[in-house]
Amino acid sequence: MPSVTNTQGTSHPPNYNVLGVPVHCVQMSNVIAEMESWIYGREQTHYVAITGMHGVSESRKDPHFRKILKSASLVVPDGMPLVWLARWHGHPIGRRVCGSDLMEAFCKQTGCRYRHFFYGGATGVAEDLAKNLHERHNIAVAGTYSPPFRPLTDEEESEVIARVQAAAPDVLWVGLSTPKQERWMYDHRAKFLVPVMLGVGAAFDFNSGKLERAPTWMGNTGLEWLFRLLVEPKRLWKRYLVTIPSAIWSVSLEMFHLKKFD
Repeated sequence: MPSVTNTQGTSHPPNYNVLGVPVHCVQMSNVIAEMESWIYGREQTHYVAITGMHGVSESRKDPHFRKILKSASLVVPDGMPLVWLARWHGHPIGRRVCGSDLMEAFCKQTGCRYRHFFYGGATGVAEDLAKNLHERHNIAVAGTYSPPFRPLTDEEESEVIARVQAAAPDVLWVGLSTPKQERWMYDHRAKFLVPVMLGVGAAFDFNSGKLERAPTWMGNTGLEWLFRLLVEPKRLWKRYLVTIPSAIWSVSLEMFHLKKFD
């Protein structure tokens, strides 16, 4: 994948704009290579937003969340609509990069090379995920934490920061769903030095075996949303039937130069 260089001399993959959000033209191998380079450098905390039309939709409703996506080291296209838009803009992306596949591929490729921390999921899910990935790929588990479904107290927040600092992970996987996980990464990017944080949402449930993944053909044809809606209608109906269709209409206006979004 070609890259472009900014005025400071650092290399970044090209991106395309979707409703004011710069989405990077990356595939699985590009993201893994970037993660390893950040781990090797250990200069700062990078966070990766793995997002689809849902994240873009949320950014239209919340300027601060749009700022969070724009500040990410990478905004990775998770979802075929973003892949199709990349092609529309002249970037020949082959397929989407979803969080569960990236987690699986990174752990399989790097094995015990790095230390992993898992933050998120319902009670016990992070532990099951860590155990599963350790047994299958021999990863080094630095720690896990499943936060309560409420804001943390100041004491709990201090405990989390201290736990992550003591664990000294190379990669921190965050499974809180969008936009909560991106907000968490943004708010914690300066509170500890972790080379890579990634918001992977439902990957915690999928890769721990708690939830069933959609068939591959549905994911590759842009129909995974339908499978997930059928599996979790109560939680996801508004996302897939209201929020995302509204954003798709805005994207259509942008594509045909009828409206510009910043």
